[in-house]
Amino acid sequence: MSKGRLEAFSDGVLAIIITIMVLELRPPESGDLAALAPLAPKLLSYVLSFIYLGIYWNNHHHLLQAVKGVNGGILWANMHLLFWLSLIPFVTSWMGEHFSTTPVAFYGIVLWLAGLAYYILVHALINHHGRDSLIAEAIGRDEKGLRSLYVYSAAILLSFVSPWLATGLYVVVAIMWLIPDRRIENKLAK
Repeated sequence: MSKGRLEAFSDGVLAIIITIMVLELRPPESGDLAALAPLAPKLLSYVLSFIYLGIYWNNHHHLLQAVKGVNGGILWANMHLLFWLSLIPFVTSWMGEHFSTTPVAFYGIVLWLAGLAYYILVHALINHHGRDSLIAEAIGRDEKGLRSLYVYSAAILLSFVSPWLATGLYVVVAIMWLIPDRRIENKLAK
């Protein structure tokens, strides 16, 4: 099957998720700068989540550039990823409203499950294209994906000690993935 519909659908879903997230933001009651201070947790949660969605969109794009086609299993693996990403507006809003242990932990759980879903999608693509394919060579053992899941796990546990430190680890994972996957870019350039 062609990968075009999967790419178009995924792009549309991510655009809707971002739209839902921004619609959750409400302007302050007054026009002075001090009125933004109580909104800081909401704005920071939004920025982090927007960055995460951008990272997923960017890396998803790179990932699909390395493949020729998809099958039913890949379509479902992609839907699995989109499901977890669709929960980001909910946990973003909750964490922004109540920056405390439970919302920060749930934010991490959704990130962990989205990371797992991306890992599953990558391996479904590798299985479909073969172990000697461009994507298999580019991804290798997917240590970056596994490392992300480990850091998310630590952050979820850390959220019960310090929501701020846990959020710091979420930022660390975002930084790890901020630059699109060079492994794929390097293989595509050859």
